[in-house]
Amino acid sequence: MTPLTSQVRSAPPVGTAARLAAQLSGSGPELRPRAPFTLDVIARLPGSTAADVARAFERARAAQPDWAARPATHRARIAGRLHGLLLDRRHEALDLLQWETGKARLHAFDEVIDAAGVCRYYARRAPGLLAPRRRAGILPLLTSVRELRHPKGVVAVITPWNYPLSLTVTDVVPALLAGNAVVQKADTQTACTTLWAREQCVRAGLPAELWQIVVGEPAELGPALLTRANHLAFTGSTAAGRTLGGLAAERLIGCMLELGGKNPLLVLADADLDRAAAGAVRACFSSAGQLCMSAERILVDQRVHDRFVARFLGRVAALRLSAGFDFGADLGSLTSRRQLDRVHTHVTDALAQGARLLCGGRERPDIGPLFYEPTVLAGVTPEMAVHREETFGPVVCVRAFRDEEEAVALANDSPYGLNASVWSRSPARAHALGTRLRVGAVNVNEGFRAAYVSYDAPSGGRQESGIGHRHGATGLLQYTDCQVVARARTNVFDPRPGTGAERHTELLTTLARTMTRLGLG
Repeated sequence: MTPLTSQVRSAPPVGTAARLAAQLSGSGPELRPRAPFTLDVIARLPGSTAADVARAFERARAAQPDWAARPATHRARIAGRLHGLLLDRRHEALDLLQWETGKARLHAFDEVIDAAGVCRYYARRAPGLLAPRRRAGILPLLTSVRELRHPKGVVAVITPWNYPLSLTVTDVVPALLAGNAVVQKADTQTACTTLWAREQCVRAGLPAELWQIVVGEPAELGPALLTRANHLAFTGSTAAGRTLGGLAAERLIGCMLELGGKNPLLVLADADLDRAAAGAVRACFSSAGQLCMSAERILVDQRVHDRFVARFLGRVAALRLSAGFDFGADLGSLTSRRQLDRVHTHVTDALAQGARLLCGGRERPDIGPLFYEPTVLAGVTPEMAVHREETFGPVVCVRAFRDEEEAVALANDSPYGLNASVWSRSPARAHALGTRLRVGAVNVNEGFRAAYVSYDAPSGGRQESGIGHRHGATGLLQYTDCQVVARARTNVFDPRPGTGAERHTELLTTLARTMTRLGLG
C-alpha cells in the first residue's frame, strides 16, 4: 500500500463553491464543511432552520400543480437532457465529489455513470409507467376499469454524504418525473455536489422552485420535513431510519428507507479464486468501504480458504492510496474524523480481543489526515464490535466455513439484510444458495454492482437494512397515489325488478361458475 505522489489542490475553486452555496437561503448558523484530503474549508453554507424548511415547502407546493399538469413525456425529456449534462460535465462532478468525499477519482466516476444511468432509464420508462392502465373488470364487457397514477405532492428526500450525486439523482429524479416537487435535506459535508446536481437539472429545463435544498442539523430538520412531506425517501443509518420511519407512520405517509448493512461475500469451493479475489477487493474497498452495499464479511470454503486468502491479500497489499485528482489511485480517504475514529475503534477493539491482523490496520497521515489502510482481519468473534456492527470503512473480516449449511447460517447471522455476493463456477449452485440468504439482493460472481445498476430491478433491503425499494417501476410508482376508476355499463349487481333476492343470488352463482369454466376473471 504505497502512497502515490500527487499534487493536491488546497481548496475547490472559490467561485464554484460560492455559486453553488448561493442556491441556499438558510437563516441558521453558517456551516463550513472541510475537504477530507486537506481539512481546508470547502464552502461557507447558510444553515437551515425549521422555519426555512417550512418556507421551502411553501415554495415547492406552490410550484407543484403546474408541474404535475405537464405531460409525463415533457418531464421525461428533462431527465434525458440531465443524462447528457452529467456525462458532458463529468469532470466538474468528479472534482466536487473528490473534494467533498475524499474518494478516489475512479470511485467518484461510479457515481457519475450511475446517476446518468438512472436518468436514462426513467427518461425512457417513466411515461409508460405513469400512463393509465386498463384492468380487468369483474364482468367482461359490462364493466371497465382503469388504474390512474397521481403525484403525492411534495416529497422529502434525505441523502447521506457517501454517495451524494448518485443517491440524490436516484431518489429525486423519479420523484420529479412522477409529478412531485421535492424538498431535499442534503448532508452538509457534500452539499456542493448536491447543489451542483440541482444546477444541472435546472439547466436541463426543470423549474427551479420544484427542487428545494436545505442543510443543517438533522435533529431539527428531520421533524420539520416529516410534518409537511407527503412521502419520504431516506438513505442513512438504521437508528435514524427507525426515528424517521416512526414519524412517517404517525402521519400515515409512505416511506422508502435504505439503511445499514453488514454484507457477506461467500467464496464456494468451485469458485475461480483469482476472479473472486479481484472481485472481493472491489466489493470491500470501493469508496474506502464507505458504501452500505460493500462486503464487510468474507466467508470462504475451508478447502480453498488459504489459497483464496493468499490471492486476496496480495491484491490488497498492492492497492495504491492517494489524495490526487487523477485516476492513479485505487483507494481514497475516509470522509470525516468520525469515520476514521470508528474504523480505528473497531480494529483496535478486535485486536485487543484476539483477532489477527492479516493486512493494513494503520492510519496514514503521511498521505492525508483521514487515510486508513485497507485492513483484513481474521479470528473475529461475536463479542467484537467489528463482528456485529457496520464499520463503514476499509475493513473486512475473513473466516472459513465447513459446508454450505454453515455458510448460509453464518451469512444470515446478522440483523441486516441488504446485499450478498456468491462466487462459484456453477451459476445454478450459486443461485440456489443465494435464494437462502436473507438479503434484498444477491450478486453471483460480482460484488454489488450487477444487481444495483440493473435499473429495471428494484433495489432495497430486508430486516434492519430498510423497507421499500428504489429503481424499477417501484422506484417511480412509490411517489404516486394509485386511483381506480371503474364504470358499470348496466346494473348487474342489484336484483332486477321482479326478481327476488334469492333468485338474484342464484343467477350470480351460476355466472361465477360459468366464468370459472371459461377462465375469465
